[in-house]
Amino acid sequence: MNESTLISLGRSVIDIEAEAITRLRDRIDATFAKACQLMLACEGRIVVVGMGKSGHIGGKIAATLASTGSPAFFVHPGEASHGDLGMITPKDVVIAISNSGETGEILTILPLIKRQDVPLISMTGNPDSTLAKASTVHINVGVEKEACPLNLAPTSSTTAALAMGDALAISLLDARGFTEEDFAMSHPGGSLGRRLLLLINDIMHTGAAIPKVLKEATLKDALMEISQKGLGMTAIVDKEDYVIGVFTDGDLRRVLDNQIDVHKTPISEVMISPCKTIEPHMLAAEALQRMEKHKINGFLVTDENKKLIGAFNMHDLLKAGVV
Repeated sequence: MNESTLISLGRSVIDIEAEAITRLRDRIDATFAKACQLMLACEGRIVVVGMGKSGHIGGKIAATLASTGSPAFFVHPGEASHGDLGMITPKDVVIAISNSGETGEILTILPLIKRQDVPLISMTGNPDSTLAKASTVHINVGVEKEACPLNLAPTSSTTAALAMGDALAISLLDARGFTEEDFAMSHPGGSLGRRLLLLINDIMHTGAAIPKVLKEATLKDALMEISQKGLGMTAIVDKEDYVIGVFTDGDLRRVLDNQIDVHKTPISEVMISPCKTIEPHMLAAEALQRMEKHKINGFLVTDENKKLIGAFNMHDLLKAGVV
């Protein structure tokens, strides 16, 4: 089999599956809306069940629902009939996934689900199947053919079910008013979590690492402090550490253009005062927005009385994964 044949086969799979997803669009109708309403009204959890490849898709759908504000988990229907069915309560909603709608393990637990009067949402490729007819709401995710040349391996059908699951999850996300902050709370270890949950207090330099000089210092003293501390700036403070001003690498270029004597010039004559400061309890992401707005590369951090307690720059945000 040559290269062009392999490329052709791969593209054919993508085309077939893309068409299968496109056909789902017309099935986003009142039935879909009813399924969403059942899940929005759910006082318990959304329980997803499925066997084989449908089970793998069900696990992903459950994970997506859980991470977007709709508490959910996956239950293996084979295990459910051997004790795990106790995980389903009358306050829950069940989503059952089966391309044929005749999966034995799911049909076995149907009477127990119905006995508890648990709303049942099914996703099948056969609206006339046993599972579809027993459901409170049935969503048709049937496809014309699988992407497999033998029309046997679950390919288009699983892709369609996955896409419909995403459509449900994201519709619920928006209906619940789920925000970026809510998403970050579910993903504290991810980049979004770091970006949205990290505080300035978590990344700022403190103590001896803070670049600062007294207002009586010379420009030379300030430049040495900037060089030693490596933040591209230094605070100018009084003897009690209250911030009077700031001097940065960018300010240095300005004063050198004016041919100022760095050895004799008091830093108080060339510093920026008053200067922009920030408080430690603010989100690092908000600090990034302010830096971009004001076109600055760092911030001095002060307490409510404007006393210097820390400093950070863009590199610190980069290292923390905020940028």
